[in-house]
Amino acid sequence: MRRTLALAAVSLISLLGFAADTKSPENKVDLKKAAEEKKSDDKKAEEKKIPKKKDPDEIGNRDVGKGVNFYSIEKEIGLGKALAQDIERQAKIVDDPLIAEYVNRVGQNLVRNSDAKVPFTIKVVDTEEVNAFALPGGFFFVNSGLILKAESEAELAGVMAHEIAHVAARHGTRQATRGQIAQLSTIPLIFMGGWTGYGIRQAASVAIPVGFLQFSRGFESEADLLGLQYLYKTGYDPGAFVDFFEKIQSLEKRKPGTMAKVFSSHPLTGDRIENAQKNIQDLLKERPEYVVTTSEFNDVKARLSSLQNRRKVDNQDLNRPTLRKAPGSAGGDKDDTSKGDEEERPTLKRR
Repeated sequence: MRRTLALAAVSLISLLGFAADTKSPENKVDLKKAAEEKKSDDKKAEEKKIPKKKDPDEIGNRDVGKGVNFYSIEKEIGLGKALAQDIERQAKIVDDPLIAEYVNRVGQNLVRNSDAKVPFTIKVVDTEEVNAFALPGGFFFVNSGLILKAESEAELAGVMAHEIAHVAARHGTRQATRGQIAQLSTIPLIFMGGWTGYGIRQAASVAIPVGFLQFSRGFESEADLLGLQYLYKTGYDPGAFVDFFEKIQSLEKRKPGTMAKVFSSHPLTGDRIENAQKNIQDLLKERPEYVVTTSEFNDVKARLSSLQNRRKVDNQDLNRPTLRKAPGSAGGDKDDTSKGDEEERPTLKRR
């Protein structure tokens, strides 16, 4: 009994001592410091948490096309189909099966690793313009000039991923809903920033309201972010996305003003490079290996180049008569053949 009472007394003294300690100024400071540290750790943990829209692991489980939109998916597909038919009536489509199949396969692989909720139809347009453009509803055209300009499959895929992002986020009909365009036939989205392409302005047969282009900066930035994620999830080197922009920037430095008009309605190239680099660093976990290019890309590029060269030769009228002007005749100095004759004539030196 005495032993029990003694243990109880010791316990009581310990509790009283603990209570006294917690009331001491030193302990109050320690407890306050611990609470602040915990709050700071919780805040850091919250900051490290990537928003769902920026998390590549959430691709396919997020609605990136959410927003005010008066057009249903079905209506959007019908709109894109009608526009695509108009384009195909005016543009020359590359019908080479190897080229068409390869570009379609690269694109469909990206689509499977995107947030897109519509099927895609991908075709190659025979034009030297370095561009690609996507219509609402998944109708996607890749210019042959882009394939020839790209130095790797990852660069080509990066541009295509950007365009797929426009469709996945439903930028076309969301822009139309904002009331910034007069007719829906003006909403094809072009990667390199204006309406040059192979002649979309003529294909749409309408003028492009300036207001529409002024509101495209936010959508372009979003397409850059989403396209970068799609490229990464598909297994490509995300750095290729930056490489392509740097190539455009280099072109602008060599020929000032050549790209300024094209990018007038979009984020500056330097800003897009900086933002892409930051997104790669902050959002994409580094992988041990990436796909940069393939031998098939090189084969298709060479085949496309050969077809274009052959077409240029075929377009020349080899049966056209060639006129050879006599030396000294009118206009003789402007004819290639007469130039050769003049070079063979002796040069007289007067005394």
